[in-house]
Amino acid sequence: MNKILCTICARGGSKGVKNKNIKELSGKPLIAHTIEQAKNSKLFEHIVISTDSDDIAKISKEYGAEVFFKRDATMASDTAGKIDVIKDAFKRSEEYYNTKFDYLIDLDATAPLRDMEDIINSFEQFIKNDNDNLITAMPSRRSPYFNLVEQDSGGKVYLSKTLDSTIVRRQDVPKSYDMNASIYIWKREIILNENSLFLDNTGLYVMPEERSIDIDTELDYKFVEFLIKEKNA
Repeated sequence: MNKILCTICARGGSKGVKNKNIKELSGKPLIAHTIEQAKNSKLFEHIVISTDSDDIAKISKEYGAEVFFKRDATMASDTAGKIDVIKDAFKRSEEYYNTKFDYLIDLDATAPLRDMEDIINSFEQFIKNDNDNLITAMPSRRSPYFNLVEQDSGGKVYLSKTLDSTIVRRQDVPKSYDMNASIYIWKREIILNENSLFLDNTGLYVMPEERSIDIDTELDYKFVEFLIKEKNA
């Protein structure tokens, strides 16, 4: 039987939305939505929180997650890399539980609109395709080949990506996706030895836009709260 570790990384110093990870959303702290999804998936023996905040730790425990370490300050700064933080939690968990996990699934607390089925189905796809790691995304609203532009230091404006042939319809360009910061999956040897999300054998699990909002601003928060209320109505 596969041993799958779930990590949820949530630092206390959010800037876009103050105390974002524990701010109430539809009757419960934001992080509680992700903890409950992880529990309901029945995939995990351990759901581990990586945080530098005593308040986040306390609330996470109340909702059934495990907090056995406090994240180092160097791992809680604005410059700390996401993969480094997740890798740190994975290594600490293997040492603490004295076990080797086969897989790691990291769930972002700021993406509460995912369904429990997204966790299960993305892992099943990951196993079926024998990926090394997997990321989740939604179809992009803007295409880098058609209407996503850049501007260089000299002021010249140009399409982000071009093709050899002229494109006159957005429907004709290659498919592109926006990462939604919802679910990340790794094989053990990959999370321990790689430092990039984009590998030769990275899988992509596509989710609809209505389950893909990552809360980074107060406006995002309002959108998510509206969608949850609409779903529960």
